[in-house]
Amino acid sequence: MKRLLACIFHPPSGESEPERLVDAGREAAARDLISILRAADIEPLLVSAASRENAGRRSDLEIEIVETDGGRPFHFGESLKRLIRDRRPNGLLYFGSGSGFLLSHEQVLEFRDFARRDASAALLNNFYSCDYAAISEVSRVLGFNLPRTDNPLGLVLADAGVPCFALKRSAETQFDIDTPTDLLVLQVSERGGPAIRSFVDDLELSHPFLPKILGLLSDRTALVHFLGRVSPRTWTDIERQIACRTGGSIEGRGMRTGASVHPPFLQKTLREEGDRVFFRRLSQACDGAVIDTRPLLADEGWLPEADVRFASDLLRPEAIRDPRWRSFTEAALDAEIPVLLGGHSIVSGGLYLLADACWKGRDLPRRLHPEPFDLDKERS
Repeated sequence: MKRLLACIFHPPSGESEPERLVDAGREAAARDLISILRAADIEPLLVSAASRENAGRRSDLEIEIVETDGGRPFHFGESLKRLIRDRRPNGLLYFGSGSGFLLSHEQVLEFRDFARRDASAALLNNFYSCDYAAISEVSRVLGFNLPRTDNPLGLVLADAGVPCFALKRSAETQFDIDTPTDLLVLQVSERGGPAIRSFVDDLELSHPFLPKILGLLSDRTALVHFLGRVSPRTWTDIERQIACRTGGSIEGRGMRTGASVHPPFLQKTLREEGDRVFFRRLSQACDGAVIDTRPLLADEGWLPEADVRFASDLLRPEAIRDPRWRSFTEAALDAEIPVLLGGHSIVSGGLYLLADACWKGRDLPRRLHPEPFDLDKERS
């Protein structure tokens, strides 16, 4: 029998209120994921926390907890390789905390079986922006220069010659708790296990525009724009699950896995015309928007600290010290249309959850788009 190791990496937390909320949400999600993995008889199972302080707060999980950085700046690839060298598994199941907790028992069994393959291979939830992965014959990766963060793991493994595969896109495979907006979307979705449900149901957090966005998604007469790192496949899936028309712009895909020589078009427009003009034109173009702000506001790939980004996601300009992000957030708050701001997950797994949540309490027919007609099958 192949020896497996399942590990959940939990990153360090900041000091601001939104950062602590996201940290607590990831911890709750990890508790549910641990239960799912144990139900699939996946052992040994451990949590890698970025510091002794983080590890200490999770001592009640009744699971082995190791420190990943030893006082050094956190490096995902080196931390992962240390675990592989120390534990010597044949196959590895890696999860970032905040991911994987919506997986079904059957999906986890398939993931486990992939890690037990005889040949070296990797199965990732998202090849271009990894949140979790199964790797078979994992000792091979000890010879690779693994990345500082988990996002480009698939690209690095593929470039090194490891056959890589990706899971089918869905809420279960793509959703990741990365920002406060993700917690709000999870709250209205009513999805997840007991730990995360208890956490989000008790959240004293609200968003002035989220209910309006949900109403637009189930409105045949509405037009909603998606802006940011939207996968064309995800967009196609969502189109079939919501009632409204959609528009927008795909920008910044791969910004965490490799630099592009092409500046994002909307970012250039935003800087040249200013925040107020940008949102005025957006308001003229649609009835509401879901916006991945990171490609819009990144400065040559650089983003400010999480407390700035999270305060913007929550539309709290008074808490933002960065003038560019504060100005953008003020303009979003004053826009004539409802806007939902967030990171990659809001236009990835978050869209699947929004597409489902928008129908709760509404009497409109669930299926609003006709099925494709297969003429060849009809003839036979």
